Amino acid sequence: MPADRILTTHVGSLVRPDELIAFQRKIDAGEPYDQAAYERCLRESVHEVVRRQRDAGIDIVSDGEYGKSSWNYYVYRRLEGFELRPQWRTSMRDAGEGHHAEDSLVPTDWERFPEFYAEYFSKEQGEYEEPGGTWACVGPVRYTGGDVIARDIENLKSALSAAGVRDGFLPVVAPASCFPTLIDEHYGSEEAALMAIAEALREEYRAIVDAGLHLQVDDAFIPFMYDVLVPPGTMDDYLAWARPRIAALNHALEGIPPERVRYHVCWGSWNGPHTNDIALRDVLPLVFEVNAGTYLFENANPRHEHEWRVWEDVELPAGKTIAPGVISHATNVVEHPELVAERIERIARLVGPENVLASTDCGFAQGPYLRRTHPTVMWAKLRALADGAALASRALAAAA
Repeated sequence: MPADRILTTHVGSLVRPDELIAFQRKIDAGEPYDQAAYERCLRESVHEVVRRQRDAGIDIVSDGEYGKSSWNYYVYRRLEGFELRPQWRTSMRDAGEGHHAEDSLVPTDWERFPEFYAEYFSKEQGEYEEPGGTWACVGPVRYTGGDVIARDIENLKSALSAAGVRDGFLPVVAPASCFPTLIDEHYGSEEAALMAIAEALREEYRAIVDAGLHLQVDDAFIPFMYDVLVPPGTMDDYLAWARPRIAALNHALEGIPPERVRYHVCWGSWNGPHTNDIALRDVLPLVFEVNAGTYLFENANPRHEHEWRVWEDVELPAGKTIAPGVISHATNVVEHPELVAERIERIARLVGPENVLASTDCGFAQGPYLRRTHPTVMWAKLRALADGAALASRALAAAA
């Protein structure tokens, strides 16, 4: 951190404005829309959200993921060589309706609380739907999103310049989180197909870094799949799934300076019991294998807040930074700045203030149609994040 304070950031996705959502509905539905008007609305919305992040006291800002249809499924429109097969479940709402982990991606936690999840997803998920089915790789994988990522880069850089903000990042999806399950019918093995996906995604990754922005790789499925696989599987089964995907991500990151890369993991952004989450201590060895300079993870929700103590005996690799979540995205209760400061200080005293950024647990929206907090509350939370970081900075400086 700078000599005088802890810097602030967040995980990337912010609640979209209504006018932008209206365009996205038409795009996702394949309906006609005014392309020029959409591009203008998107650019103006990115400028506004960057300005508001600056005003809230956030140092390292994003475009809110405003140019995407979702945090991970956006990439299906930027890759070719795939086909969707009608199997597995068709919606997150299938949880609690007799589906099981062996025939769908329903985690143990959802099966422990079927009545809760049936009610929760019917009310909370709104219009959020996964593309139903399992993706099959049926030909050479090729990245086709060059024009779109160039647009997103230009919008963010223009907004940074207009707002006088120095540092910005763009989130992208990791291979594991866009293809947690994959049928290979072209490369000869799932691992070979994952490497081809990684090579294609590298084009998007490099474009962001080459433009002078930070790259944030979102990989919620790395922790999440533990809950899907264990039980009935074992930790070895989980690692057998995860390790090829970590290797694929590192393949995608080849040639990119680690200090320009942020790697974000979480236990899923929904507000549920989370009784079968993998422990932070158990997932950190996988996280540290990723060639990134900064690691972002949840540390403000009540299932994981106690895990700040892992840093009492887990050594942060040399030259690395952590950005623990000190604000929850999953509740509309606005954290008191003194609590935020406490969360920052106790970790900073263990790993060194220079190795800590203050962040949020996850994104405040999972896509255009699914928000986790009301937008007015979101901005209050980001302000509390900045105020708490200021308090922590003063306390840590005084103790130095």
